[in-house]
This record gives sequence, C-alpha cells and structure tokens, in this order.
Amino acid sequence: MSTMPVGGLVPRAMDEAADLVVRNAKIHTGDPARPQAEALAICDGVITVVGDDKDVAPHVGTGTKVVDSLGRRVIPGLNDSHLHVIRGGLNYVLELRWDGVRSLRQGLAMLREQAARTPKGQWVRVVGGWSAEQFAERRLPTVAELNAAAPDTPVFVLHLYQSAVLNRAALKAAGFTRDTPDPKGGQIVRGRDGEPTGMLLAAPSALILYSTLAKAPVLQSDEDKKTSTRHFLRELNRFGLTSAIDAAGGFQNFPDNYATVIELAKAGQLSLRIAYHLFPQTPGQEIDDLARWIDMVRPEDGDAWLRLNGAGENLTWSAADFENFTQPRPELTAGYEAEFEKAVRLLMENGWGFRLHATYDETIRRDLAVFEKLATEGLFPAGSRWLFDHAETVSTESLDRIAALGGAMSVQNRLSFQGEAFVRRYGPGAAADAPPIRAMLDRGLTVGAGTDATRVSTYNPWVALHWLVSGRTVGDLALRPLANRVDRQTALAMFTRAGAALTGEDKVKGVLQPGCYADLAVLSDDYFTVPEPDIAHIESLLTVTGGRIVYGAAEYEGLDEELPPVSPAWSPVAHFGGYQASQRSSLVGARQAELLGQAVAESKQHRQWRIARGLAVDSASTPIDPCFYL
Repeated sequence: MSTMPVGGLVPRAMDEAADLVVRNAKIHTGDPARPQAEALAICDGVITVVGDDKDVAPHVGTGTKVVDSLGRRVIPGLNDSHLHVIRGGLNYVLELRWDGVRSLRQGLAMLREQAARTPKGQWVRVVGGWSAEQFAERRLPTVAELNAAAPDTPVFVLHLYQSAVLNRAALKAAGFTRDTPDPKGGQIVRGRDGEPTGMLLAAPSALILYSTLAKAPVLQSDEDKKTSTRHFLRELNRFGLTSAIDAAGGFQNFPDNYATVIELAKAGQLSLRIAYHLFPQTPGQEIDDLARWIDMVRPEDGDAWLRLNGAGENLTWSAADFENFTQPRPELTAGYEAEFEKAVRLLMENGWGFRLHATYDETIRRDLAVFEKLATEGLFPAGSRWLFDHAETVSTESLDRIAALGGAMSVQNRLSFQGEAFVRRYGPGAAADAPPIRAMLDRGLTVGAGTDATRVSTYNPWVALHWLVSGRTVGDLALRPLANRVDRQTALAMFTRAGAALTGEDKVKGVLQPGCYADLAVLSDDYFTVPEPDIAHIESLLTVTGGRIVYGAAEYEGLDEELPPVSPAWSPVAHFGGYQASQRSSLVGARQAELLGQAVAESKQHRQWRIARGLAVDSASTPIDPCFYL
C-alpha cells in the first residue's frame, strides 16, 4: 500500500519491488555524474534507482511505500563528523535544553517550571548548546535568579567551556563549602565571607565543570538509558542527521558507557549510524588503556550502523589543550611528546587510526613533529586514517605539513557560540581565519564538518551550516570574510561526503546514487535558495536511514517508527522537547511582533522593579485617556 496516493504510479505484483520510493522531489544527489534528480527507489536499505518518475515507476510494487515530496528539496542524510552522541544519548532526557531559546527570560521561565516538576533528589541541569550572545539580554543568568526560580531544587547551568552557575541547593548537593579547595585549572568563585557564590570558572580547564556535573544523578535502568538514547537519536533525525562520528570525551568510559548503543544496534533500533572513538580517561594510564582496547576490538569492527573508527580525541591528557577563549592559551607540559609518541607508535603498529583535539597551532606543531619523526621510520601514517579536530588557529605552514602526512581535518562551529569571546581576546583579524577553512580545502585536505555538541554547540547541524556559509555567530556577529567562507554546496559536502571519508565509507555513504546507503532527508525549506539567515531554521520533514523512515513531520507525521514514551515522566524533554525552533529571521513582520512582545514584557518587569523600590506607585486603577473625554 502506498504511503501517499500518487497518480500515475500504479502498483503491480513483482519479485523485486522497491521497499520505498521518493518522487516529485528536487533531489541534490551529491553525485557529480548526476547532480540532480526527481525520484529514487530503495530496496533492502540501499538505493537502487535514481532518476525521474518514469525510472522508478517499474519498481513500484503492491508493498512499496511511495512518498510524494511535493516538490521539496531532498539531500543526502547529514553526517556530523564530531558529535558526542553516546554521552548525549545517555543524558538527553535529564537535560533542560536552551538550544534555540531567544531570551534569558524564556530560559528562566522554563527552568522555573521544570524545577516545580522535578522530584526531590534530582537536579535541573542546562548543559550546553547555547550562548549568552543568543539571548536578547546578552547575559548569563545570575545566581540570585537561579535561587529565585528554584529555591530547593539543585540547578546547574553550564555555559560553554567557560563557566557554570549553581544555585544554593546545587552547591550543597555538590558538596562545595568554604573549605573546598580550587581544583587544578579551575576556580570556585567566593564571596567576601569566603563561601562559594555559585559561580565556577574554567581557568582554563573545563574539568571543574564536568566533574561537578558528574555529581548529579544519572539514569539507572538499562531501559531508561535505551529510551533516552532513542529519543536523542530521533531528535537528531529531526534535522536530517543520519550518521555521526562519536568523538568520545571525558567521563565516557569504554565499554560501560557504550553498552546502550551496542544493545540498540543488536536490536536494530539505532536510527543513526555511529562510528565511535575510544578516549583514555585516566591520566598516567593512557598507554595501558590503549593496549587493552587494541586486544579487545579493531578499527572498523562492526557494521554499517555501529563501528569502531579509532582512538581519540585525546590520546594522552598532557597533549590536550583547552578551548576556553575567555582565558589565555594554556601552556602545555614541557616534554609531553615522549608519552604522546608512545601512544601514537602503539596505534600505528596495530593499524589504529585516531583523531586529535587541538585548538591552537602551538599544539598542532608539537604533535606534527612527533608524526614526522615516526614517518622517518616508516611508521606514520602506516595506512591509517588520522585527523585534527577544531584547529581554530592552525597555520598555513602546519596545514602543509598535515597534507604531506596524509592527514585530514574536522571543523566545528564552536565560534558560533564563542566568537565574541575569541574576538575580545585575539581580535577580529585572527577571528577571520578561525579556522582557515578555505586554506584547508585549497590544499586538497578532506575537511569534515560537525558541531561538537552537546556541551558547547547545539546539535542542530543547520546552525553549523549557517556558520560555514555566513561566517556569523548566533549573536549575529560577522566573524569570517567571504574569502574564508564556503558556498552552500561545499558546506553540504563537508556534512555528507567528507564525513563519510573520515570513516572510510565514502564509497557507500554521503551521496544518493545506486549502490549507496539509502540515507536522505526531505527538507522544510530549500537549502539552496532560502535567504542566508534562514539556513539555521531548516528542519527535516522526513528522514530516511537505511531505507527506514526514522522521522516524519507535517504531511509525513506518523510514518516514522513508534518510540516508547519519554522516561522518567518528569523529564524536561517530555514537556519542552529539545531544540526550541523560532521564527525565521526573514519573516520581518513576525520578528517585529516578537521583539515588540519582548519589549512589552520587559516594560512590565521594569515597572514592577520600580514599584518594589518605591520609585513608582502601584495602582490597580485603569489609566484615563483624556482623548475619550474631549
């Protein structure tokens, strides 16, 4: 039975009918041999036909689902090349997301409402995906505002890799007192009385922020972890994501924290393809951990849905820099190269690729010296894929050295959220090339694009695509000139084919052509023609992964797979959902009305502030307009 009745396509009995047909579409295939098409057919999770209606008509059987795209834009499924999807999935239903929220006033209202429904012993946590620059107020919440919104429920609000704001209840739950020492690389802000105020600062290490967050309760049951992960993957599917490379990260232990996605993969319940990395968690134990993992698993173990991609994004803790742009660039340990070389040598000898977190060129140059030393011994890259992540200040000289060693790059839109801080510290000139994307592409490097979600940037890939094309932050600051931006087609390729190349899957993924995975998205707006500011507002109306409809909205609502209800029932996701969509900025009238509404609300708040301080009279009487009496 057809999913949507379509005139002119008559189902017929046949042995090799398509499982799914998408037609009446503006398909951007990503295939240079056939860049555009109108229809495609899918069988057993693989694309079998790309063409027009007459090409797919012979493949429509009595059991074929036929989706009419209604002339909409269809693209290959997006692939986030740097997403902390495993950690994000385990915590998704516990987090109140401020992703896309346009005012602090709205964010605090959400927080207040969530605190009222959060049971005793649980925390309200706002963990990444937002910046103060996206708010109309252009500021963080104060400790006093958190105390007023939630007097008794612990509240933890993380702001990028820079700081966290805690209310009184959270300070108590986390065990912070006047006697708690500042951890290395972090600061507990204290008042005149020596007591913690509720502000935590990364100075420059974010470990103080993560270790505090780790004190909050986590999901206990395996079923709740699976449900949380499935709802997070569905949220990613909402934006057309069909693949992601998990960059591991702090407090993500192997194999324990990977058990949930492994179980979902076994049950055929992943709606997103995941290639994952392994990140040594304990300083001083990195080499032992890597050696143990090498005996347990091998790169590319797994299948099309879940596979190991290598080590990283840290190999040794001493070689990792920090990306808190409100602080000076950290000076890494002198002589870290000896231990770092052991880790790289071990990986190369065993056929493991890796990715490396490196924000600054100073770090990249030191790492490259180690790789070049191993290359003289014939041990690097030894046929293994490797790449640098982030690289905001990488130099052209370093890019030449990376190209000579067969490396690749993965860039993220961290400056969408931290651009203003970067400009204040390093100036607009440095920000113009942070990172130097055009210089990377001009050297023929594979450059994958991603978000680094969920604790800095939002997981919404269209915010990242907008940044690649426009060079603007979420606060609308223009950072990168035209010379360091990319066109829309190149940006999309960075989010599709390039990501597939980083996992060695570019022959089967990231392009819509026969023989490739049937991963695609039908978009709410035409990415290639919408006004530039509206790129960030695009969503998918129908997402297909491996031939399965994994997300449906608008005309396609209800065609996707049913998920279990969000659990626990008090979850912020159950009430607010995830990313908070807002009006497109090109809708001038709607935007004007929205701003007027905010101004009226702020006017009322200002009057109440004046009344509370005796600066105005609180009168319930209706003001008299003399015009009515003249």
